[in-house]
Amino acid sequence: MEPWVIGMICNGIIAVAYLLISLAITVPLARSGQLRSNPLGAATASIFFSCAVHHGIHSVHMALPSLGIDDPQGYAMREAWDWPLSLWDVVGAVVGVYYWTLRRNYSSLMEGAQLFQDLRQREQQALELNDTVLQGLVVAKMALDLDDHKRAQESLAVSIDSASRIITDLLGSSYHALDLVRSSAATVGADASPPPSADPGPGEDRPQQKDPERP
Repeated sequence: MEPWVIGMICNGIIAVAYLLISLAITVPLARSGQLRSNPLGAATASIFFSCAVHHGIHSVHMALPSLGIDDPQGYAMREAWDWPLSLWDVVGAVVGVYYWTLRRNYSSLMEGAQLFQDLRQREQQALELNDTVLQGLVVAKMALDLDDHKRAQESLAVSIDSASRIITDLLGSSYHALDLVRSSAATVGADASPPPSADPGPGEDRPQQKDPERP
């Protein structure tokens, strides 16, 4: 098989894969009204669309002479297409197909509008999580101050359940594929308080001690 034939086929596959990726991003953004408010998503879709057109034109030009159309550019591209270019086209086609196999495993994260969520949505989710936990802790503290241990336990249980549910919704069905390891150990109780300041050196100022005998 000639190198240009491989290049023509692979460029066609790349063009179709990139065009579908562009549509997979653009359609959800348009449905959610984020085409203007989400420039990152719109720009990404535009990049894939331009690449799809670019590879598609290559494939069409090389195919035209086989369809009986005298296309000088097609003949020139056939002559210029060597094995290194064809091998890179194979790599590009494999990557494009592999991307679509991943969408089935990460569908909840790779839907166009969710893949490029607005910063406002992320801030809203963080606010809801913080507000849910904070309100529950305030109620639990008030209940403990009033010696209502049952109410405190109920409030803590509700807060923990709500926080867990919100985090699960944020992670979606892909939480099992994540490396859920903290960057640092959690601190609770007395360990969470800031460390006491070190004693000043001999050349540093010490706080003035008030003489108890002086008024």
